[in-house]
Amino acid sequence: MVALNRVRQAAAARGEIRRRTPGTGRTGAAAAPGAGGPGGAGQGGRRRAPAPDARDPRMLGDVFGRLVTDRGWTSPVAVGSVLSRWDELVGADIALHCRPESFENEVVAVRCDSTAWATQLKLLTPALLQRFEQALGPGIVTSLKVSGPAAPSWRKGPRVVRGRGPRDTYG
Repeated sequence: MVALNRVRQAAAARGEIRRRTPGTGRTGAAAAPGAGGPGGAGQGGRRRAPAPDARDPRMLGDVFGRLVTDRGWTSPVAVGSVLSRWDELVGADIALHCRPESFENEVVAVRCDSTAWATQLKLLTPALLQRFEQALGPGIVTSLKVSGPAAPSWRKGPRVVRGRGPRDTYG
């Protein structure tokens, strides 16, 4: 230990600067001798925090947000956000009876399981659009296209006979 301290003092006398690489050496109170007290750095035992560096770790959300903005992926991410967060955005009652089918050109197509829920959703559209704007940002969703339940299909195969359809059968 004494020999190591002599080598360090000789290096300091020659003007060499001691650099510590990450993961090597000791950390804490025992720094280089003569560095200004127990904490080193010559400030009464306190070390200064290093300046922020581009190589410092960042939060994943910040990195992902910057990536999305830099690449111009804001609208595809918004589409996925509307479809995946539908229950949270509209509420549990509406989500139980109404499901989004598609999202194109700022219009969300919604299919409801009954005509009563389709009517209710049409009445709630202004409030839902305001909620979308608050949660996702302005201009992401501008309108809702609400549809009732789909009628059953009478087509059973690849060929279709033109005519009146199933009404002919029940004459």
